[in-house]
Amino acid sequence: MPTRSKMPSLLEYFADLPEPRIDRCKKHALIDIIAIAILASICGAEHFTEMEEFGIRKQDWLKSFLELKNGIPTHDTFARVFAALKPSAFQERFVRWVQAVATATEGEVVAIDGKTARRAHNKGAGVGALHLVSAWATRNRLVLGQIKVDEKSNEITAVPELLRLLEIKGCIVTVDALNTQKDIAEEIREQGADYVMALKENHPKLRWEVEGIFEAVAENDNADHVISTTESAETNHGRTETRRCWSVEAPSWLTGFAEWRVSLSHGIFHNSGEGASCPTLVHAIGLGDVEPMLGDPELSA
Repeated sequence: MPTRSKMPSLLEYFADLPEPRIDRCKKHALIDIIAIAILASICGAEHFTEMEEFGIRKQDWLKSFLELKNGIPTHDTFARVFAALKPSAFQERFVRWVQAVATATEGEVVAIDGKTARRAHNKGAGVGALHLVSAWATRNRLVLGQIKVDEKSNEITAVPELLRLLEIKGCIVTVDALNTQKDIAEEIREQGADYVMALKENHPKLRWEVEGIFEAVAENDNADHVISTTESAETNHGRTETRRCWSVEAPSWLTGFAEWRVSLSHGIFHNSGEGASCPTLVHAIGLGDVEPMLGDPELSA
């Protein structure tokens, strides 16, 4: 058996993955199949035939840390094994491995976002569109975890479940307005992380109060409560976006003050150049000095 020292994390994290096959059907070791599939996917493989092709091309290298006693599995073998695997068991180990590879550092921004996959529905078969909630590590540019939900409206209940899969201590979690919920904020705090949450019409009273606070700041009537200000500019595709953000202390009379435990942030996003739009106002609630995080496009969407 060759040494596995070259790839300890991947093999170790999947070593206890439950075996879905009966003994007489085990021509290839489960860990070999899983490792080839993951490595092939990282290299751009999108279906099982490409996983088999990857394994054949890289067989000599793969033998340096995998057993491969019967060579490279066929694409049919990959398909059968992944169809038999328990998705949650695979996901749990995959998320832990990804987090080990891309360890979140202090201040890492983790963006929680829900998307509906294009052309994922099949009306004839009665299959609806695929909705996914993902956690994206902005610095590492890596998806840390992902959960499928039945409908867009179920995203709120899926976010806490996704957060519990992740190690986010010391990170800053951003969410869009749909997920600006006290339960989600509490889950983030319990894990030792901070948050920035977009504030829109789904919290009308709170938004109205926050807008009034920043109108006072603009008139310099409340300048003593300003924590910090920041400004940045970015040019891309012939368009320049200027961001100006303010962060202030949240007054104790603010709606939900005890539950949110927040500071307040307010940003003005102004585009200039080809295809420029009107300035975009963004309000957010969060913990700590978080106004630089208003550069997250998900918060201004």
